[in-house]
Amino acid sequence: MNEQLKEDISKELEQFHCSILLDEVKENVRKLRSYGVENADIVAAMNEEELFPQLIVTKDYKIILSGEQPIEVKMEPLIKAVYLLFLSHPEGIFLKCLPDYKNDLTSLYLLLRPSGLTDRVEKSIMDVINPTLNSINEKCARIRKVFSGVLPSSVARYYAISGRRGEVKKIELVRANVIWECKMPISQGL
Repeated sequence: MNEQLKEDISKELEQFHCSILLDEVKENVRKLRSYGVENADIVAAMNEEELFPQLIVTKDYKIILSGEQPIEVKMEPLIKAVYLLFLSHPEGIFLKCLPDYKNDLTSLYLLLRPSGLTDRVEKSIMDVINPTLNSINEKCARIRKVFSGVLPSSVARYYAISGRRGEVKKIELVRANVIWECKMPISQGL
């Protein structure tokens, strides 16, 4: 058999295998849709390289998602302070223990708004660390909304603060995907 014929047969086999694989992918996509998975999430899962962009905390505490066109994730100072607090504690934090993190949260806020604390901001910080109030849940919902606005929901959930009621709340993102260009004023959990 000559080389050209071998090459042609090899290409035909490759095309045949590719068509079988594509049929399997199509069938799996149909199944995912029947389970209610959104098209955007399916597309994101198929584009694994861009699935989990690195999260970069810059020297000036901006939160950037890496990629061809990096995206700054913008948050109000107190919400960003809450996010950075949880990001710096990969083991998570029990909401009932939030009062223990008052100084850390205040330090983070002051980094983001060096003009100082007003009475209103101090009260807002006290509300966030008060586990009997809903303030921390509101901040977590806003964080979730911000990430859902720039990432598919199946991916955004790894960047948001989550956890079951009464259990530890944390950011599930693998910490190898987090780059700290800044020095944190608090002791980061390990």
